[in-house]
Amino acid sequence: MTVDAFRMFQLATQGFCCSQIMLILGLDEQGKENPDLIKAMQGLCGGIGRSGKTCGALTGGACLIGLNVGKGTPIEFAHAKINVMINDLMEWFEEVHGSIDCDGILDHSLDEGDEYPVQCGNIVSTTFSKVQEILATYTEDPESTDED
Repeated sequence: MTVDAFRMFQLATQGFCCSQIMLILGLDEQGKENPDLIKAMQGLCGGIGRSGKTCGALTGGACLIGLNVGKGTPIEFAHAKINVMINDLMEWFEEVHGSIDCDGILDHSLDEGDEYPVQCGNIVSTTFSKVQEILATYTEDPESTDED
């Protein structure tokens, strides 16, 4: 699935960051809204609290996988391969970007007042597409639940 560039731009201009945009796009696909979840995702912005550590597009992608196939209630089971999916995303992300950290990907550090670079929009877009690809691949797997 192609990410709607206008929708991403709209969200960025509304002040949402990488990790938040990942989840908003995922919720949009489900026809849902969850402002509390989006608030929580702000903690992952800019590499967790704008620290420049693990990229919010990556952590947001991992959370998006969880949103789609994770355990959400006591009677639900997570997909049997949820951790494999997340690890596939991490391996792909590091291979494509050379690092999983914002500081290792961007050519400058993120300061509190900085706008998110255009490069981040491209990272969010490609990561969102990769999450969709991973979900499509693994949800076709007949072993869709983990009952451990």
